[in-house]
Amino acid sequence: MGARRGIARASLEEVAETAGYTKGAVYANFASKEELFLAVLDERFGERLEQIERRLASGDDPHAQARQLGADFTQYFEGDREWARLFFEFAVHAARDEAFRAQLTARYRALRERIAAALQRRMDELGIEPPQPVADLALMTFAMANGVALEAMLEPEEVPADLLGRMFELLTAGTGVPR
Repeated sequence: MGARRGIARASLEEVAETAGYTKGAVYANFASKEELFLAVLDERFGERLEQIERRLASGDDPHAQARQLGADFTQYFEGDREWARLFFEFAVHAARDEAFRAQLTARYRALRERIAAALQRRMDELGIEPPQPVADLALMTFAMANGVALEAMLEPEEVPADLLGRMFELLTAGTGVPR
């Protein structure tokens, strides 16, 4: 979808091919590359959210859950580096285009709200009062995941595969979850 050449230089054929659509389907269903990106993003966010909610509802040890959530994200990222590049490119594009930024951040906020709700359910199950609002904890997980993904794109040899899981585990410990 243009991750190799950039969204501005990507042809419609490249966009269609990467997204798994025919050129005609792209013309018929999407008014712009941004609209296509948001549709694919909605699908991917939905898949990730289901995985996160299942993991948090598993009843496993919270520290093991944190490590596994980090491993899940890392595996997801490693499995499709082109998507990660594309995501960051569209994030930069959103910083320059207010209308697109509003659309992207609306989706981002909705995902964070769902993750915050899942975190709150898990904290309630554990009988723990979070030391920070769960919305902030969800934002912290996004910041960590995006930061690790960016570092891994720039210096993959320097980012251990378990780094994000260890970061999530430290965050979990900081919320007062006993070991």
